[in-house]
Amino acid sequence: MRASQNTQAKAYWKENIRIVLSLLAIWFVVSFGMAILLVDVLDNIRFFGFKFGFWMAQQGSIFCFVILIFIYVRKMNRLDHKYGVDEDRDQYSQDDAYYDSKEPEQ
Repeated sequence: MRASQNTQAKAYWKENIRIVLSLLAIWFVVSFGMAILLVDVLDNIRFFGFKFGFWMAQQGSIFCFVILIFIYVRKMNRLDHKYGVDEDRDQYSQDDAYYDSKEPEQ
């Protein structure tokens, strides 16, 4: 690997890890912090007729996790495009082209 590619790869992985750690931190705060540590404080708030701490423990943390998945996909697609490693730039041959180029066996 050339030096410029190595530098680019390190920068890519540094940003990748930063994205993953930031989203995991948000997930930790929502799932552990709001649903376990702060549940008594949040239970003083009503949300759709339920205590908010209970709702966060049962439903809210799951919704947040699904939203984080979509955020992760979007951020990683942008990062891949920024560093030129996205799927749009993959070089592939279609199956038909592969089989057409082979000589028939006799």
